[in-house]
Amino acid sequence: MFYVHGNNLNQKLTLSRKYRDVKSIELLNEILPKYEKWKDENLKLLGPFVEPKENDRNIITQRVKLFEDYKEFIDKQVYAEAFDSRSNLHSSVIEEFLYFLFKDLVEKLSINALIGKSHTFKDIFFMPTNYSEMLVKTNAKIEIKDHDFVIGSRAVMKIKTEGSTEEETIEFELPAVAIECKTYLDKTMLEGSSTAAEQLKVRNPNGFYIVVAEWLKLTENINLRKYKVDQIYILRKQKNTDREYRYLPGYVKNPIYSDVVEHLYTNVRSHLTSDWTGGVKDVLTKGYID
Repeated sequence: MFYVHGNNLNQKLTLSRKYRDVKSIELLNEILPKYEKWKDENLKLLGPFVEPKENDRNIITQRVKLFEDYKEFIDKQVYAEAFDSRSNLHSSVIEEFLYFLFKDLVEKLSINALIGKSHTFKDIFFMPTNYSEMLVKTNAKIEIKDHDFVIGSRAVMKIKTEGSTEEETIEFELPAVAIECKTYLDKTMLEGSSTAAEQLKVRNPNGFYIVVAEWLKLTENINLRKYKVDQIYILRKQKNTDREYRYLPGYVKNPIYSDVVEHLYTNVRSHLTSDWTGGVKDVLTKGYID
C-alpha cells in the first residue's frame, strides 16, 4: 500500500460509516485537493537514488518542505478536532512521506521490492493435527507483525515432508528495514517498539528497526540506549505538548528538520547497500565482527 494517507482519506469519504455527517465530508473534501497536490509534486520530484549525489541534500530539503507545508495544513485545529488519533489521518501522513522519500532508491534496487505498510514475517511454527498428518505435511503457519513502513522482499517457501507427495506453499514478507511512525513517542510506545525490534532480530538479524516521531514525550531519566531499536528520529527536535496547547497563542512549533530526515535517508540507504556479512567465517577471516 503506497499511498496509505490517500487511501485513508478516500476510505473515509466512501467506506466509513463514522464520517458520513455533513461537516466531516466537507472537511475531507477540503483536504483531498491539498493531498493530491502534495502527492503529485512528490511524484514529479525524482531522487535521491542509490548512488550518493551532490544534489541529494537539495532533493531531501524539497521533500521536507512539501511535507511540512501539507502537515501544517492538515494539522489545523479544525481538522485535528474532527479526526482524532484513532482515525490515523494525521499519523498516516508520516507513513506516506516515507514512501516518497525512499521510492526512487528502492525502485532502482529492484522493481520487485516490498515498500510501504506491511504485515511482515515474525515467526514460523508447525501445527499438524496428529502424527499421521505430520508424516504427510507440517501444517506450517506464519506469524506476522504489522509495521507502519517497510522496505523488504516478498518470499515464497515450499515445504515437502520426506516420502510425501504433498507440497505446502507459504508466502510471507520479510523486512530489511522496518519503521514505526508516531506523532509523539512516549515510554510505553518505545517499550513496545523495543520488544518488536528484539523479536524481529531473533528471526531476521539483518533487519533494521527505526522509530520516527514528530515529538518526544520522555523525561530526562530515560536511557534511550537500553532499548533495542537501531535508531530514533524526532523530526521536530521538540518535546511533546498536548494537542490543545499547540493552538494557544504564543506556542512555537518547531519545523520538520531536513538534517534529521537526511540522516534517516543516509542511514537506510547505507543499510540497503552495505554488506551484511558477520558469520563465523567472517570472524575467522578478520578476527572480529564488523
